[in-house]
Amino acid sequence: MCGFRVRSTPSTRSTLPNDAPSATSSRSARRARRVRPVLSSRALASVGVCCAAALALPVLSAGPGAAAPRDPAGPARPAAPAAAGGSTQSLRLAPLAGDRALGNPAAQGLARQSVRPFALLGVVWDDPDAELAGRVEVRTRDTRTGRWSGWQHLSTHNHEHAADPAGAERDARRLHGGTAPLWVGTSDGVEVRVRPGGEVSAATGAHSHEHKPDPTGESVLPAGLRLELVDPGTLPGETPRTEGGQPGGQGALTSAETAVSRTNEPLAEVGAVEVPARSAAEVRAEQGATDLPYAAPQPRIVTRKGWGADESIRQGDFLYTDTVKAAFVHHTASGNNYSCAEAPALIRGIYRYHVQSEGWRDIGYNFLVDKCGTVYEGRAGGVAKPVMGAHTLGFNEDSTGVAVLGTHSEDEAPAPALDALKKLTAWKLGLHGADPAGTTELVSGGGNRFPKGQKVKLKVISGHRDGFSTECPGEKLYEKLDEIRTGAAEHQGRKPEEGQPGEGQPEQPEQPS
Repeated sequence: MCGFRVRSTPSTRSTLPNDAPSATSSRSARRARRVRPVLSSRALASVGVCCAAALALPVLSAGPGAAAPRDPAGPARPAAPAAAGGSTQSLRLAPLAGDRALGNPAAQGLARQSVRPFALLGVVWDDPDAELAGRVEVRTRDTRTGRWSGWQHLSTHNHEHAADPAGAERDARRLHGGTAPLWVGTSDGVEVRVRPGGEVSAATGAHSHEHKPDPTGESVLPAGLRLELVDPGTLPGETPRTEGGQPGGQGALTSAETAVSRTNEPLAEVGAVEVPARSAAEVRAEQGATDLPYAAPQPRIVTRKGWGADESIRQGDFLYTDTVKAAFVHHTASGNNYSCAEAPALIRGIYRYHVQSEGWRDIGYNFLVDKCGTVYEGRAGGVAKPVMGAHTLGFNEDSTGVAVLGTHSEDEAPAPALDALKKLTAWKLGLHGADPAGTTELVSGGGNRFPKGQKVKLKVISGHRDGFSTECPGEKLYEKLDEIRTGAAEHQGRKPEEGQPGEGQPEQPEQPS
């Protein structure tokens, strides 16, 4: 019999200090120290809530990649709706009886069962530095139709989207390893299997940028495997408004929301759901800078308030780095089966997975872009400030991380998303005088490609794989980076001869002396 437990983590699970002052805008202050936590002035009480276990149903057979017939029992009885901030169910995996009979005692999973509604899932384990050499597959039941999906694959190679090895974030948090999260839409049933070794399944799913599993099948799964089922919650209106900057009908701001919102002043008023678009002249004026000859227009950015971030679950202070010399492009590898109206919920799901399932201080990316080209504020601290992210292990200092929602290993990134990347990187890099078509030098914080302390020459706009051996941002998106570099340089008003985009991988750096 398959054993499991359920841990509910509602929006009231954790409240951390949030009254943090905004960071100074002066360049001299930015250079004062490499990483500057901005401490908050008060702490809020926290309450953890644990809920009951789910009901196990008989296991039905279906071939990989094939849609299963409708569940005879129908969809599970709907549970009470979650709070606006959402919740997380955590189910411990156990050895699979069927796999033991086939001579694979190491396989773990969960039999098909009903659970409270969720929309995003992932598998996590205890050791953040351990890798899962094998394959993870899930099937889910659609709440509306009662039908089960075919098997979908989760990437097991996701730890490179993380804080640097010796950074303040790793020192202050208890981190966990994990797969990439997968968006499945509103579901109330799940089945999962995790098998070590062997070839990666060819079944359709999120993406396949994990390392090659052990072909001998002798690899051991990491300890503490758990399935995380994330309900991102529901907010009034759901899709942020395209006009006007103030939230409507969502009540007074909490102290945590106020602290985050203040970091975007004077670009937006406290409580705004968006930072309105601005011309290059307005950008220069608001930065109080006369030495920004290549300042670019700022695109409209949906704030954390706009996409509904639950500010009580993140760590309350903000981390900054000195400057922004490079922009790393990512894909979230969460699948492409989402609508633009669902993008805020998808981001809330990723945020909750990063913080409560993997143990990060906040969402890892600095910005996110959906398939319709909408730009979203990511990690808290201010869209115009050099916020320290957790997106490119080894190169989070002096950089910004931009993730396109979806999986672009085989699917092209939509044109609106590419246009948004050009505009966003042009503006963000322009604030720091960086040429999108040029190169820069960063110092590695440690990783699987460049050792700690090594100086690395990179394109100013690079893909995640340029700093770490990974498939991210997906082959189809990576192929578009030259186009993004050229377009971003044009948005800065640069002439072609002032900076040409390079091709392919970064130049091999000199070895440290």
